[in-house]
Amino acid sequence: MPFAATRVDAATVAAMGVAIGEIRRIVTLPFGVNVLRSDALSALAVASATGARFVRVNVHVGAVVTDQGLLQSGAHDSLRYRRLLGLDIKILADVQAKHGVPLAPIPIEQEARDCVERGLADGLVVTGVATGQPASLHDLERVREAAPHVPLFVGSGATPETAALLLSVADGLIVGTAVKRDGLVANPVDSRRVKRLVEAARG
Repeated sequence: MPFAATRVDAATVAAMGVAIGEIRRIVTLPFGVNVLRSDALSALAVASATGARFVRVNVHVGAVVTDQGLLQSGAHDSLRYRRLLGLDIKILADVQAKHGVPLAPIPIEQEARDCVERGLADGLVVTGVATGQPASLHDLERVREAAPHVPLFVGSGATPETAALLLSVADGLIVGTAVKRDGLVANPVDSRRVKRLVEAARG
């Protein structure tokens, strides 16, 4: 931090490739790439090089006012770049991304439909207003109703206490803060917290 408003530099792309390459040596689950703040092209490049199955794009459609300034849709370029790479890398798009607000008010249902029908996203992510902040169950339900046929993920704020309820609507959870030592996002992962969350989700 602070994050780049557009494309990240080459050193960031190289570092992510090395880090993810090391992770894939010990992790057999499917994995994905998110290059903050919303660099879909770099994420796709890293995914292509590392064998990632999906990328997360924080601003896939529309325009969002953020602490980096105005971030705008890159869906046109992202989808063409994915086709150029010739790989089946799924795009998970945030709906009304955290740490930002739409440039013009838009109902969350309409943005969800735009992500899928116009941005051709393969899945959707709903977050709270900031990292670690819970996603609204009402927002999740509205997005699920607007786009019932694509995978839906919670992108922030999931905890062992809320996992089961969130998974009654969503298909999966993207978790960072809740599995870090003392619940602080900058801290290392705490394996005991991971175990608690997984047990709660499976329950």
